[in-house]
Amino acid sequence: MAERTLSAGVVVVRETGEGWRFLLLRAYHYWDFPKGRVEVGEDPLTTAKREVREETGINDLEFRWGERYIETEPYGRNKVARYYLAVSPAVKVELPVNPELGRPEHQEFLWLDFATACGLLVPRVAAVIGWARELIG
Repeated sequence: MAERTLSAGVVVVRETGEGWRFLLLRAYHYWDFPKGRVEVGEDPLTTAKREVREETGINDLEFRWGERYIETEPYGRNKVARYYLAVSPAVKVELPVNPELGRPEHQEFLWLDFATACGLLVPRVAAVIGWARELIG
């Protein structure tokens, strides 16, 4: 079995007059939250914050629920994704060019209500948004 690879990311939410909105990023046909591989010696929460900044330009995260997290079941080649939950007042999201790829990692972003977001997510990631919704209350 391949060695476990840990990624870390953030379920970014914002409050609106119509309720909570969740930030989703699309890479090809796959929707997910901002996340990336935890580098050797890097704390997963530090990774999660860095990935949000690198992938969206958002750097004003408020971790209202502390450092609680959820991890996915292993997928792919024994990958596990750890997600934290944070609020951001940001509306504008940037999809900057990744220097290693020479293009943005994601083609699109959307701020969506819970039900609409769930309809776009694979079951592994839908479990994460369900966890986030329970924490939000």
